Amino acid sequence: MASAHDLQHPPLEPRFWVPLGLVILATATLALLPLWSGVRWIALVIGLFGVFLAVQAALLRLRFSDTALTVSRRDTVIREFPYSAWINWKIFWFPFPVLFYFRETNSPHLLPMLFDGRTLRRELEQRIKSVREASSPP
Repeated sequence: MASAHDLQHPPLEPRFWVPLGLVILATATLALLPLWSGVRWIALVIGLFGVFLAVQAALLRLRFSDTALTVSRRDTVIREFPYSAWINWKIFWFPFPVLFYFRETNSPHLLPMLFDGRTLRRELEQRIKSVREASSPP
């Protein structure tokens, strides 16, 4: 369960644009069916991935605490990423965000954008900057 302190920070709102875009792409791919019958399998894989991402967008939440980005499934915390371990982050194709990349000292992470990109960017700019300022020598 998430702590009471974590619940003070509301989670990012889910966004279904990327999953919806994949389902639309899968449907549009079927227009190539008269040219090649194998496109059916490509459309199926893309469509199923879109449905999978839609389910993830409905279940997963990102929440900002004072010290870490928390990933939870409903109210159950799955993993925390302390800001002090972050090396870099980037949101690809802003203002139409599709991918979110961040690198910690231990590993890189690349996530499809299943949440509000503007709020994510604003929160990260504020929080990563304040952690770096606090840890830099005077």
